[in-house]
Amino acid sequence: MSKEIIKENTNSEKKCFICGKTKKLIKTECCNQWICNDENKYVLFSFSHTSCKRNHRKYTICSHHYEEGHEGDWKTCEKCKKETNLEMYVYFGTNEYNNEVLKNPPKYKPTHCIKCKRIIKLSEDGYAMTNEGHVCMYCYESIKK
Repeated sequence: MSKEIIKENTNSEKKCFICGKTKKLIKTECCNQWICNDENKYVLFSFSHTSCKRNHRKYTICSHHYEEGHEGDWKTCEKCKKETNLEMYVYFGTNEYNNEVLKNPPKYKPTHCIKCKRIIKLSEDGYAMTNEGHVCMYCYESIKK
């Protein structure tokens, strides 16, 4: 959201749509909603999910749709759907970092490890991608040795 116009909150009735805090808020450019202006707290390469602003920017189709300059509503955008792995599209469209979520997310087949066939949840499990497909963190550790 590099194009954001910072609007500091001075009205205590406004609150972050993710965590509910009422101080140090800005409006997002993508969905024009109040959110914590807390991205400066993020520690580089920590992959922490403690910043409301960063979480919305990195983990939602709403933000992706805006940043890519797509037309119309993100919830019906075919470009967004095609540009993202379907499992991740559903996660990015339904997680807690959204102001609105997809009402009827598409069904998808779970991702399986190509070695042990274990289901890998792409949004939360560790895995590696190879030319053949996804490898779970357990099988990847055995391959590395």
